[in-house]
Amino acid sequence: MVNIPVRVDRSDERRLPVQLADGVRDLIASGVLGPGDALPSTRSTARRLSVSRGTVTAAFDQLQAEGYLVAAHGSGTRVNPDLEKLHAEHRPRPAPPVAQPPAVVDLRPGIPDTSTLADPAWRGAWREQVSRPGVVPADPLGDPGLRLEICDHLRRMRGLVTSPDRIAVTAGSREGLAALLRVWDRDRPLGIGVESPGYPSLRRVPTALGHRTVDLPTDAGGLRTADLPESGLDAVLVTPSHQYPYGGSLAAPRRLELVAWARDHGVWLIEDDFDSELRHVGQPLPALAALAPDSTVLLGTFSSVLTPSLACGYVVLPTTLVAPVRRLREALGQPVGGLVQGALARYMATGALRRRTQRLRQIYRRRRGLVMEVLGGLPGSRLQPINGGLQAVLVCSADEDALVDGCTAAGVGVVPLSAYWGGQGAGSGLVVGFGAHDDATLVTCLEQVAAVVRELSRVGLSGSSPESG
Repeated sequence: MVNIPVRVDRSDERRLPVQLADGVRDLIASGVLGPGDALPSTRSTARRLSVSRGTVTAAFDQLQAEGYLVAAHGSGTRVNPDLEKLHAEHRPRPAPPVAQPPAVVDLRPGIPDTSTLADPAWRGAWREQVSRPGVVPADPLGDPGLRLEICDHLRRMRGLVTSPDRIAVTAGSREGLAALLRVWDRDRPLGIGVESPGYPSLRRVPTALGHRTVDLPTDAGGLRTADLPESGLDAVLVTPSHQYPYGGSLAAPRRLELVAWARDHGVWLIEDDFDSELRHVGQPLPALAALAPDSTVLLGTFSSVLTPSLACGYVVLPTTLVAPVRRLREALGQPVGGLVQGALARYMATGALRRRTQRLRQIYRRRRGLVMEVLGGLPGSRLQPINGGLQAVLVCSADEDALVDGCTAAGVGVVPLSAYWGGQGAGSGLVVGFGAHDDATLVTCLEQVAAVVRELSRVGLSGSSPESG
């Protein structure tokens, strides 16, 4: 049933039934009332408008006679389901047809494979939790059971031993970073060092909150710790396990150098630990939070191993930041609902997340091999090593805009390499995700990308030849 927001005015020269009929007719014409909508009863409408029931009945009878309303015994009065056929003048004029772009298969990075997520363990965890919809976590840092499971997850997957008291549940890495910046908020904008190239969504958080970012150079081995500045930074956002987008890991000597520099300069380290579980080559290195627990905040998320739509993550806090973050959560509230936290805790407690991570590692290693087979060795390009994660970087000599446009025209969505750079020096190339699609779809799309790279490389070589000049 839809309420009918009409009014009657006794000073109006029109009779009350006419006013009411005009009002309902206008609501139908404007789309507030649609075909098939049920109207309130004549008795309740009369009571709300302080008019007689006969007035409402007269108005409804008039609208039925005009075909706007229909009434059936036992089902009340409704807007005529066939109204558009009877009163075509009230239909919105259709917009002119717009040419639709060709269908594009999305190979943007960061999209995981969720095709097997909804297994019995996943459905069972949610079914059990939704049977208790009134349970709300009392602790503003998050559900105690989930924080305990996160500690066990970090111990098994990252070799990081911590306690639930230092865990705060977040609505993802960006929300966790925003909470930290609010805790650190001072009487001046903070200086946040960010990797360049680096993960673009996290780079935007400090500036959105009024702080400034400082680009820090990287290379194939991650953040160039020898080039860190002597002043001007309050915190550094770093991806030591899997630099984005190149995929390199910060070697142990650089980690130790970074930790020592942060201590000497009083700088917080913000460790973005995304994709650390999905390593394809070698053993994972210790988290910065294990090397410098008093000056490092670890940002974690379940997006890559579960789904981004879960919108749930965590931060591992130094002990000095636990109380400030707790006060912030008490003031602003816990951003992740109790149903989500409880279901995730139940899912993790069964060991299902560990089993799923092991399966995904096998799947992604196989797809990594497909990427190397199809995109490796293309003329005028260089495929960067893929040590972990869900994306590959193809550095190309061809014009980047032409590469992206060519892939889009071939029905494949990719991301330009320059999108990850904050300053000058961006190279030309493509960043291609290989997590979301099955092997056959992935190979077909990769072959389309390879064909575009070959064609543009051939055109470039032809254009630079003496005969073409």
